[in-house]
Amino acid sequence: MQERRPLVSTLRPSRAGRRAPRLAIPVVAAVIVGADQASKTWALHALSPYKPRHIGGPVNLVLTYNRGAAFSLGTGVTPILEGGVIVAIVGLLAFSRRASRSAPWPVGVGLGLLLGGAIGNLVDRVLRDIPGHPGSVVDFIQGVSWWPVFNVADASIVVGVLVLVIAYWRQHE
Repeated sequence: MQERRPLVSTLRPSRAGRRAPRLAIPVVAAVIVGADQASKTWALHALSPYKPRHIGGPVNLVLTYNRGAAFSLGTGVTPILEGGVIVAIVGLLAFSRRASRSAPWPVGVGLGLLLGGAIGNLVDRVLRDIPGHPGSVVDFIQGVSWWPVFNVADASIVVGVLVLVIAYWRQHE
């Protein structure tokens, strides 16, 4: 039977010098929050609500307002979503603080992407005043027509999870 170890200690790099610097997580998170908020502000000013603009290939830009969670699930329970996101951010901050001391670069980047995405969407829900859409997140990127509309924060959360899964998987090869 293999011994179970906490995620952070199992993702320790095998060589010195491959450790994520202490500032990697907050720097990646800050870049994501900035890019997310700037892109949403642009979308609010440049796009018309619910009118797709084709920009090439399978990609459309279409301004929508999401009051729910991923894929618009949970619409109408915004206060519960906000509370859940705040709890998740606090948990990520605590885990990130520990991970920043010992984890390799991919883990630092993955955690920064997750944290930045969560904060970016929370900023929309709490601080962005969208007339007629209180507590909504601005979404505006649509790939293939059957895929839900998303934003930079959503994409960074998905990529962050993938990076962490791959880092964990590679560590246990």
